[in-house]
Amino acid sequence: MTSPISGVTTGLTTTGAGAPASPLKSLDENAFLKLLVAQMKYQDPSKPMDTNEMMAQTSTLTQVEKLGALLTAQQDLVSAQHIQTASALVGRTVSYTTPDGITATGVVTSATLSGSEPTLKVGNKDVPLSSVTEVRQSAG
Repeated sequence: MTSPISGVTTGLTTTGAGAPASPLKSLDENAFLKLLVAQMKYQDPSKPMDTNEMMAQTSTLTQVEKLGALLTAQQDLVSAQHIQTASALVGRTVSYTTPDGITATGVVTSATLSGSEPTLKVGNKDVPLSSVTEVRQSAG
């Protein structure tokens, strides 16, 4: 549903049939800012918004922005850690669980660093890093 106030989306989403599906889980900083501007725009001139309330809402907006930046930084850190871990496994013997639930072993010959999770090349198979259960130093 869209509110008449500058295209702000309400808390319910709809399915193709127009029935409510589920409430939105969170508001991003743009939606929050739109709501704050709409609140200020449509306030009763005889009862203006309390300054303390406005400062609290502005503070909340800043917190939402900072938490978003922190989340992005944390995701980048986890991604870098995955890349470092995958590249350190090249030349090592790993045991991993196949999609069939079988445990297999082989030497990692390369690591592919694209996508959400690195993939290791073990023999002629591509193995997701999360499937590795054991790492050993290769003989030789």
